[in-house]
Amino acid sequence: MDKNIEKQFYEKALKENFDKNIHANEYSPLVLAYIGDAIYEVYVRTMILSKGNTSVNNMHKEAKKYVKASEQARIYHSIENILTEGEMNVFKRGRNAKSFTVPKNAILSDYKHATGLEALVGYLYIDGQLDRLMELLDKGIN
Repeated sequence: MDKNIEKQFYEKALKENFDKNIHANEYSPLVLAYIGDAIYEVYVRTMILSKGNTSVNNMHKEAKKYVKASEQARIYHSIENILTEGEMNVFKRGRNAKSFTVPKNAILSDYKHATGLEALVGYLYIDGQLDRLMELLDKGIN
């Protein structure tokens, strides 16, 4: 899918659904991670779909490689040196948030880094920093 079309989708969703009187920093880190998880999932599925038409089963297997905690932790580590101070603060808020669950196949540190990355994705999305969001995900995944 064309990156401009994907960006237009996100912009339209933002414009129609978010209260502009609430700044992204005002959401709890777990709320940021909640929306960030969904945005990240759409990004991954769009990336996979852009590689060509294949069976849904094959797409699902490919997507699983990107959405597991260990891969999200790896993505974070590949972009951490280019994060701004503000972005790093959002990541740390997400990483340090008290979550009551840990997936059975995840290492706790990977899960915390994945939550931090998802919080950052959610923050950038809600804040309307879509170019920066795409830049970081593109760099982290590729």
